[in-house]
Amino acid sequence: MMEVRSETDYVKYHIQKVVAIFDSMRNFANQLIENGHQVHYFRINDLDNQQSFTENLNALAKQFSVQEIHYQLPDEYRVDQELSALSTTIGLPVFTSDSYHFLTSRDELKDLFEGKKTYLMETFYRKMRVKHQILVDFANQPIGGKWNYDQENRKKVPKNHKILTTELKAKDCKEVYEDTLNAGIQTIGTINPNQFHWTTSRSEALDLLEEFVEMALPYFGTLQDAMTEKHWYLYHSRLSFALNVKLLHPLEVIHRAEKAYSDFPNRYELNQIEGFIRQILGWREYMRGIYWAKMPDYATLNFFNHQNPLPNWFWTGETKMNCLKHAIKQSLEQAYAHHIQRLMITGNFALLAGIHPDEVDQWYLGIYIDAFEWVEITNTRGMSQFADGGIVGSKPYVSSASYIDKMSDYCQNCHYKKDLKIGEGACPFNSLYWNFYDAHQEKLKSNPRLGMMLNVWKKMAPQQKSEILQQASTYLENIEML
Repeated sequence: MMEVRSETDYVKYHIQKVVAIFDSMRNFANQLIENGHQVHYFRINDLDNQQSFTENLNALAKQFSVQEIHYQLPDEYRVDQELSALSTTIGLPVFTSDSYHFLTSRDELKDLFEGKKTYLMETFYRKMRVKHQILVDFANQPIGGKWNYDQENRKKVPKNHKILTTELKAKDCKEVYEDTLNAGIQTIGTINPNQFHWTTSRSEALDLLEEFVEMALPYFGTLQDAMTEKHWYLYHSRLSFALNVKLLHPLEVIHRAEKAYSDFPNRYELNQIEGFIRQILGWREYMRGIYWAKMPDYATLNFFNHQNPLPNWFWTGETKMNCLKHAIKQSLEQAYAHHIQRLMITGNFALLAGIHPDEVDQWYLGIYIDAFEWVEITNTRGMSQFADGGIVGSKPYVSSASYIDKMSDYCQNCHYKKDLKIGEGACPFNSLYWNFYDAHQEKLKSNPRLGMMLNVWKKMAPQQKSEILQQASTYLENIEML
């Protein structure tokens, strides 16, 4: 196992992400040793660590007179390319094994949609439900009569709701933190190494899974899209990191949620369970399938030809827009934001502001603890930025302030006024929203889901349209001051 600079320096990562990955690796290595396995482990500051998978393997091959190399297929395209060249670079026979930690093979989604222009997630999700016999009856029909309860999972936090969710269990990660500092790895974000709360061992992850099922799952579905200043993870599980570094298997998480529903049907409503399972069985596997079907070209897609740089305040959170200030500062402090904060706050703004998808990719990949390219780039470049032109999402996910106000309490304490499109103090999301439709109406006019909004824009009085576009232009020209 190797901690190498070729991985830590790929983008500028959140300090908590680097520490959590290293700590998880070391815990796993210790577990393997306790179980009787031989482990050769390169720590980041070891003198014999050449900071490259290939170089370290080459050195090991010579040191131990290795006759053949076996490895598990990696999750990311760039690592796959490096390791697939080992037989040439090292000159030994190479054998691979597929990953055990997904519910599909790399090409399963690609084969399912062979010849199709769009890859519909709902089609894939239903196939997966039947394949793995999740929430289906003997006739392979959905329990409850519906496949998808997404319409019931879009509520904001009620006014007097008391949030009772999973706790943060702190531990010490000082040794890994100091190793990271001593290595000189450039990172972003903050960390308290004496109060580290991310799960970095299998036992910790299993404990969190049980606590999530008991405390948060009864509310997850209904409030999974809600945003509030009062709590940074609400009823989200915080299991995504544990799943993505393979401390948990996705099927054991799904089965645990399904068992909770079957054992206590009066306590867990079906929309809570289905909404959670869909994130793992549907969306997570779907995104990985898109990744392997479309890479490496996917990483270059820029449907709208957006070219603007990311505002500097994305790295500090110092903006007068309260929703963005809260989401970004939370991300810098916790290495986490949930999917609607990512999609409809930071992602929404980046799309409306015409930010280059490369810059958006780099930011998301670096700042979020659960972001690995196989799942990040399809969510960011596809779902969030529509840079793929509709492979992942059926429409661009943009909104004005009305949606943000509907799903959060952010607008209450904002410098800007959510109801104003133009004039002093007008919320930037409002004018940028219409500016987006105006700038891209030729590319969007054939999209059946956007006809209503394009017609609204078309019917606006010329004077009003001019004022809105001028407001948007002023904001874009002074984006660092927002």
